Amino acid sequence: MPRSFAAPLCLLAVFALLPGCQSLDNIVKLNRRPEPRPPAMIPRENVGRPPAIASELVPAGTAVQRANTLVKEGKYDLALAEFEKAIEINPKLTVAYMGAGDIYRQKGDYPSAERNYGAAAKLEPNNFGAQYLHGLSLQLLNRLSEAVRAYLRALDIRPDDFNANLNLGTAYLQLGEPGEGLSFAKRAVDLDPKSGPGRTNLGAIYASLNRHEEAVIEFQQAAELTELSAPLLLSLANSLGRTGRYELMVNTLEQLTKTEPTAAAHERLGSGLFHLRRYDESLAAYRKALEIDPNHYPALNGVGVCLMNQWHWSNQADEPARQEALAAWRRSLQLESQQPKILELLGRYK
Repeated sequence: MPRSFAAPLCLLAVFALLPGCQSLDNIVKLNRRPEPRPPAMIPRENVGRPPAIASELVPAGTAVQRANTLVKEGKYDLALAEFEKAIEINPKLTVAYMGAGDIYRQKGDYPSAERNYGAAAKLEPNNFGAQYLHGLSLQLLNRLSEAVRAYLRALDIRPDDFNANLNLGTAYLQLGEPGEGLSFAKRAVDLDPKSGPGRTNLGAIYASLNRHEEAVIEFQQAAELTELSAPLLLSLANSLGRTGRYELMVNTLEQLTKTEPTAAAHERLGSGLFHLRRYDESLAAYRKALEIDPNHYPALNGVGVCLMNQWHWSNQADEPARQEALAAWRRSLQLESQQPKILELLGRYK
């Protein structure tokens, strides 16, 4: 039975404008928090062997043996029924809970997986696999504080496990506590320096701590070690921008928009072009982002800034540009009200 899983990555856009000169050259600055990669998996052969089955548990053990055979044959529903039969016969049979948890997780039924892994973890507190997989299922359910505790229990048993360190660092990042996760993310990279996910997650934590020079290094190494993805390139581009390397930022985003022309990529490209004073290209990139997603509020903010610049350059004669800028900012605030800088700009120019 395959042990891998996939989960989507999502970058959340948080727009922050900084005060600047009358031309507004310096007020477009976006603050991005890169999202972590999905939790890592470990193959079952690395989580320890199941305990021996006592002679009085032969009926339950027979059901487990049948279940394992059915798993090898790809008959997962039948295997699940056998694991559950074994649990009914002997509610203390850890290996049956683990087998059922694997199948539920593979089917995407994370609540049932968590319930089974949790039962196994309670039955055998020193079983690394049970603790780790319980933490994984909790993380997949976004029960992050509980996931952290489960991963910590797993690391008490096996401190040098790469995946447990990696996922614990990620869980802390998801909780908004990147400082707590930094040592675990570093440990994961120390354990496997050639891991693309490890480098990516460490870069994400550095970026969240505003340590963008270090973030760039990790993202660049990740790009050499793993398949390039939109989230990775966006994270790299953002940290390049935060360190003032706008040419590299724009080059990275131009590459990305050719392969994955998302609203987020075009909006970030608009920001980089704006900092390079390539204003017409910047406005075009922001408008392209809105063609892809009319509700992408950071792009609305960028359009507003570019058009208000245009109004300034016309000696405040280009009234249509000012009105369109104000309309873009109003629409942005309708989509995301918690933007104090945009509220300030709207009040200043209306």
